[in-house]
Amino acid sequence: MDKDSIQSFNHNITLNERKNIIITGVKKIDSFDNEEFLLETTMGPIVIKGEDLEIIKLDTYQGSVSIKGVVNSLTYNETTKKEEGVFSKLFKWWI
Repeated sequence: MDKDSIQSFNHNITLNERKNIIITGVKKIDSFDNEEFLLETTMGPIVIKGEDLEIIKLDTYQGSVSIKGVVNSLTYNETTKKEEGVFSKLFKWWI
């Protein structure tokens, strides 16, 4: 599967009673544990926070993941680490 076909996945989120979540359009799972998942989707990075979170089903071909546990929050993280500019490096000691 090439990168272009992954980009064409539709992105959907289905949340049932805050206990089961299905996300499509997943490009990769950056990290996860029982309290937080960080996923990269076709619509940007998502952070899922909760309790007793675990992967139930992962379909890398379809780009979908099913997670169970108590979902407390789901946030699209639009900010990424930006490289510091020359001036911010020079004047870092000033602040």
